[in-house]
Order: sequence, then structure tokens, then C-alpha cells
Amino acid sequence: MTRQLFAEDAYLSTYEAKVVDVSARGGIILDATNFYATSGGQPGDTGFLERADGTKVQIATTVYDEGGKETIIHIPAEGEVVPEIGEPLVAHIDWDRRYRLMQMHTACHLLSVICPLPITGASVSEADSRIDFDMTDTADKAELTERMMELISANHPVFTRWITEAELDANPDLVKSKNVKPPRGVGKIRLVCIGEDAAIDSQPCGGTHVSETGELGAMHIGKIEKKGRENRRMRIRFGKLPQG
Repeated sequence: MTRQLFAEDAYLSTYEAKVVDVSARGGIILDATNFYATSGGQPGDTGFLERADGTKVQIATTVYDEGGKETIIHIPAEGEVVPEIGEPLVAHIDWDRRYRLMQMHTACHLLSVICPLPITGASVSEADSRIDFDMTDTADKAELTERMMELISANHPVFTRWITEAELDANPDLVKSKNVKPPRGVGKIRLVCIGEDAAIDSQPCGGTHVSETGELGAMHIGKIEKKGRENRRMRIRFGKLPQG
């Protein structure tokens, strides 16, 4: 089992850890990690593991073990030397990349607020993220951008809290995804909340996010695509909405 530090502090860019195992394919397992593992439409972190002699093991991506979400595997870049079991390391995430993903993931939550419709798919990336909505109507990207920027400019707090699985069962509307349900089996569900007392939004999510909406800066809806009779794909990008 890997202690998942990113769930407790998304801003933890560096952390001391110990190698507890190495998989048959050379994947590195630490006792604790600040590297986010690929899930929920957000890609796994990249970065490097620093050995005691100062050499670096470059990490190409981070994933969960095939058996579930208890163990995280750091996948070294091709040709990297794998450290020994028991070896102490310092884990360094690629912070600039992570922070852009945190901004984008938070922006996706804001888009789900201004478009309160079932979500059929989502993908977070560093420059162009998307959400697919179960909808038939057209939407105006300028209007959506304006409403999203209102939420960003208001600088609402973003925080997490935990509820029991029973509490989620009693509040099924917290789940916005139409096809994917929050993982169960550990007895609790992590919520990402926006606004004082979660007045703006509250939904199950295991991803990383900024602590205030104002950290997103200028963002806009870059494109709205029709992906079927009842599906619209909305793309989020950094910067102001281009004119024309």
C-alpha cells in the first residue's frame, strides 16, 4: 500500500521516501509518494527520483497497480537504472506540469457547475482539456467563458473533505459522471468542494486541484463539438477567448 500524499497536499512537490518494491517490469513502488497516478481523466505525474549520491531516475509516468488503487507504480524512462529495495530517495514531481494540470482539473469542475448536465467523458491535459456532456442543445462559448471567468475572478476557496459511502448513497446527485462511479470498498469517498461551505460545488474526485479559483487566471472555452445526437464536447484552454 502506498501512502498517497497528493490526496492530502496537492502542493507537495518534493518528498523523502523509501523503495519498498520493484515490479517485474521495473516499476518502482515507494512507501509514500507525491506523484499522482493516472486516473479520472488526469494523467500521471512525471519527474525524477533523486538517489543519495545525487543521481536521478527519470519517471516517465505514474500509474496504479493493476490490482486496484492501493499501490502506485512509478514507471522509469527507458534506460534508467532502477534503485534497490530499501533505498531512500527524494521524489521530485515536474511541478510546472503538475500545476497546469491542477489548474485545468479545477477549471473542469467549474465548467460542470455552469453546465449542470450528466458528464459522459472527460480528459485533463496541460493545455487543452475537455468534458463531454449529455446534451442536445447548442451552447455559446462566449457566454460559457464569461460565466466561468466570473467564478474564477470571485476567487472561491477549493478544498477537500471526506464522506462515508452511506452519505454518498443518500446524496446520489453529488456524482456528475453518467458512466463512471466513484471507487468503493474503503468506506469513504473524497469530495472536492468549491466555495464557502461548498456553496458552489461538491463532487467525488481523486484528482489534484488549486486551492483558490483565482489561481486559474484567464481561461476560455476553446471549442464546442457535436459528438453524437446527445453529446457535446467542450474544450477548455488557457488565456482569453480569441476575438472573431
